Amino acid sequence: MTELFLLQTLLCWLKTDMLWTALGGFLLLAAYQAYVAFDISFGAYLRAFCRKPTKEKLVALTFDDGPHPEHTPQVLDVLKQYDVKATFFVIGTRIAGNEDILKRIHAEGHQTGNHSFSHKNTFPLLGVKKMATDLLQCEQAINHVTGCETKWFRPPFGVTNPNMAKAVKMRGYRVAGWSVRSLDTVKSDKDKVVRRVVSRLCPGAVVLLHDHLPDTPYVLEQIIGQAKEKDYDFVTMEQLFGC
Repeated sequence: MTELFLLQTLLCWLKTDMLWTALGGFLLLAAYQAYVAFDISFGAYLRAFCRKPTKEKLVALTFDDGPHPEHTPQVLDVLKQYDVKATFFVIGTRIAGNEDILKRIHAEGHQTGNHSFSHKNTFPLLGVKKMATDLLQCEQAINHVTGCETKWFRPPFGVTNPNMAKAVKMRGYRVAGWSVRSLDTVKSDKDKVVRRVVSRLCPGAVVLLHDHLPDTPYVLEQIIGQAKEKDYDFVTMEQLFGC
């Protein structure tokens, strides 16, 4: 009886240990998938243009979430003042009513990119067909105003996954990431945002900013001024990566 009890105890322990091992493995896999999904530079699901390997002191300034009726024109004023070209990843639903701003972006030589039509929190959870349709809607909205085709796309929130990889391939997009994240949407001190960006500049860098924020014109002017003191020039995503 004692031997049988010990054997049963051992088997029970082994089953429990295997269960916890399997559970631990599952949690590690889930954590890994979440990490690579939220880190666009990891490239687990699709290739993203985050930084160009180069010795040339070129930087691409990019802006997400516009156009904004008040702040985007102010951003454009700063860019025009310093003769700097940038790339604007626009949200399709924000184009209506702001067509003149989008026309100005195009007319002044800036690049326009697709940042999805809806930009909903649930966008990364969409199926392939719905995601591709959303991208097409934004693409058509941009084309209707500017008359130009755009094939650059920046995923909302920078989240990627297998469905997005399929939708991007379906629409033939180049995916824009970043190498310098300003954190301007979470930092309240605009000078800290400037220091964060300038301290991380390097040849071939892609800087992520947001043109719908009130502090962006100030932040942008400071970044441009300090970067020029370090002999950096500014280009669009197309110019930086040659595609």
